[in-house]
Amino acid sequence: MDARLNYMASPTGGKVLKHFMAAGRALKETSLPAATQELVALRVSQINGCAVCIDMHTKEAAAAGETSVRLNLVAAWREATVFTEAERAALELAEQGTRVADAAGGVSDEVWARAAKHYDEEQLTALVILVAFMNTANRLNVIAQQPAGDYVAGQFH
Repeated sequence: MDARLNYMASPTGGKVLKHFMAAGRALKETSLPAATQELVALRVSQINGCAVCIDMHTKEAAAAGETSVRLNLVAAWREATVFTEAERAALELAEQGTRVADAAGGVSDEVWARAAKHYDEEQLTALVILVAFMNTANRLNVIAQQPAGDYVAGQFH
């Protein structure tokens, strides 16, 4: 199985994605907890059906010590007792931020307030950028039909 496009082989793709990937690495350096970042990245990727990102973020989270129980329950986080209130708020914001077309106005004031209760302005900024970043990465991979399964944890860094 091959991807439709090799973005990095294109002068335009290579130039743009170099900066895009640098933005992704910069997000890792923020004060938003690493576990929250991986859970959010995984949930956004599940919603968008991006197999390569699901592969990547599941493996990165596991390598960082995340449990298989929590990783397996991300898709059903509302019914799971294994997530903190802060993580639940981040996952809810990520879902609404990904499904902006499903609700008039995008992220509701209630969802925003729950996230703001647990994260400071810097962390909220990182969370919003992460959701937007993941949606972009997912779309790039889904459109190109990037195959999944071969990712090795630590490869992105």
